[in-house]
Formats: sequence, structure tokens, C-alpha cells
Amino acid sequence: MTPSARVQAAIEILDAIIAAAKSGGAPADRVFSDWFRTRRFAGSKDRRAVRELVYGAIRACGPVPENGRAAMLRLGELDPVVMELFDGGPHAPAPVAKGEPVAKGGVAPDWLARRLASSGIDEVQAAALLDRAPLDVRVNALKATRGELDLPEAGVPLMAPHGLRFAPGTPVESWPAYEQGLIEVQDGGSQLTCEAVAAMPGETVVDLCAGAGGKTLALAAAMGGKGRLIACDVDRARLQRLAPRAQRAGAGWVETRLMNPNREAEALADLTGQVDAVLIDAPCSGTGTWRRNPEARWRLTEKELARVIGIQGRLLDVAACLVRPGGRIIFVTCSLLDGEGADQLEAFLARDSCWRSQPLALGAGTPRGGGLRLDPARDGTDGFFVACLKSLC
Repeated sequence: MTPSARVQAAIEILDAIIAAAKSGGAPADRVFSDWFRTRRFAGSKDRRAVRELVYGAIRACGPVPENGRAAMLRLGELDPVVMELFDGGPHAPAPVAKGEPVAKGGVAPDWLARRLASSGIDEVQAAALLDRAPLDVRVNALKATRGELDLPEAGVPLMAPHGLRFAPGTPVESWPAYEQGLIEVQDGGSQLTCEAVAAMPGETVVDLCAGAGGKTLALAAAMGGKGRLIACDVDRARLQRLAPRAQRAGAGWVETRLMNPNREAEALADLTGQVDAVLIDAPCSGTGTWRRNPEARWRLTEKELARVIGIQGRLLDVAACLVRPGGRIIFVTCSLLDGEGADQLEAFLARDSCWRSQPLALGAGTPRGGGLRLDPARDGTDGFFVACLKSLC
């Protein structure tokens, strides 16, 4: 493919990504893969180059662009080399017409940018949300230690005690250490939220929104195979992916429970008042993960934000019934919006006087409304809100 043909390919892929974002369709990575699946003429260098153009354009646009061409023209405003490739040649985009629409820049759609600003996110922090994320791994303490593990490349130690950082694209999942369960891919901030749980051997711990179990496996390592760890979720397909991962990690003793949406308490009734710690890695807007999924900010709506905020509050109430006196809830969202962090915590404490927030010392993060907020600009992690709540009665 010529450079101009790559730009035209990126425009066509962006058209499909924009349509999917508006309709709730497939994520950008799948759209990208599907487009190239039917175009065998494109080589690996073409795919990499087109991918850089596509994601460069996504990051360059704030609100949802009108179309892929407008998005690529926005990237061209920032990169003159791209603009020069609108040359009208074979398989190339047509020359730019006078007054042609160009997508708007910014960090997000206007309503969402305002929410970030009102949550204390400044311009530097907002811009960092659209940087390219590094690749972090967690060394599995059930099988190895960070200091002694021999890997094909030397990672940079993170603040998280078992974390290592590599350049984006490092093929860690092809390494023997990954296949043997010695390492897991996990953002350094996500690792720190697991440290906030302070799970101990012999405890009973519930991971209330376990998904495929990334944080569950970190908790299992902290517990050293002693105690009871129950991974729960309402998504059967995601939860089923935990079992083989747990076996590979040497954590086959982890229990799983499938819950019914809006009826989670029924599946956990036998644990009422018996749990030492509940981790709520709650469904959220994902504003803290835009470095990895930049088109996600085009999918979020005010209605969807209100929906997940409601779920978060309900899950806090579910968890409160499980914890024994003196036990703890660790509430986590991968969001930088106060509505999913400080405000959510304040509302819970206002309706349940048996709980108090506890200070956290994770070596990173900025205090925010009874918890800590991690963000890419200040901490080099994905964006998170994390808080620890202690039961007093």
C-alpha cells in the first residue's frame, strides 16, 4: 500500500468505528481486524501504519466526528505529512476542498469534558488520558518473585510491589513465563487497587465484580492459597474465563459464583456478615482507561453514566450486608469522575452510619473525597478511584 492508500484505508475504518460507536456496535479493535480480514493484499507493515493513523485520529478528536474523513483531516491539522497525502491519486483520498468540515479536537464530547473539569481534572491530566499506555505485568507471587524472575526483556519496576513495565507492544503473552503462569498482564494502577484490599492468608474475601478475574488472581497471590476467595459476576462468559487462568496461576482453589443482575444478594445470602473483605471493582464509565480504548469516550452517554452510577450504589449496599463487624469494603472504579468516586462514597456513608472511610497508603494517588485518585499524568497509571471503608457495627 502507498502512504496515501493507507490514509484512505484509515478513513474507511474510521467510518466503521464511528458508526459502531453511535450504534453500540463492535469495539474499534474488532472493526479494524474485520476490515483487514477481507483485504489480504495488506501486509503487516501496512496494518501497523494504518493502525497508527486510525488511533492517532481517534485521539485527536474530542466529540464524535461526522465521518472518517473529517477525523483524518483533524489528524492532518496536527501532522502536515498526513495532510499532504490527500492528493487524489490512485487509492488515495481526494484533495481537501476549501471549507471542508474538520472534526473538532478536545479530550471528549463537550458534556463529558465539563464533567471531568468539574471533577478537578485539569488540562494536563485530561490530555494524559489520551496518551498511549505502556504494558504492565504483575509477577505472580504464588510462583515467582520480581527480583528473581528471568524474562526475555528487563522490565522497569513499578510502585506496585510485583509490577514491571514494558514498552507498548512487547510480546509478553508469547513468553514462557506467561504460559507458565509466572506473570499476568495488569496495569500498575490496577495492581495498586488490589494492594488496597490488603488480603491476608486465612481470610474470607469476595471479589464482587470479578469479570475474567485479573484482580481475583492478584488477591489469590496475596492470600497464598490460604483462606476462601470467591469470585462473582453476572456475566457467565467472562466468569468462565477465570478457571483456566486460575489453574495456570496456581490458584485453582478460587471459587466462582454466577449472580443474577439486580439480584446479587440472593446468590451471596449464605455469606451474610461473614466476609472479611469485599472488593467492588464496579461497572463504570471507564474514563480512566481511554489510553487503551480512546473511542470509548464516543460511546459514553449521560444516560449510560447515570445507569452505572446507580449500579455502583446498589453494589455498595450489597457488599455492606456481607461484611462482618470490623471488616472492610474496597470500592474501585476506573473513572476520574466524582460521580463515580468521591460523590458515590459520600452518598453511601450518608445512608449507612455503620461505615467509615479509612486512609490508604499506596505510594501513589491523590486524596479525593475519602479515597485516592490515580491518574496517568501524576501516577503513570490508568485512572482509578479507590477507597477503603471499615464496618463499625
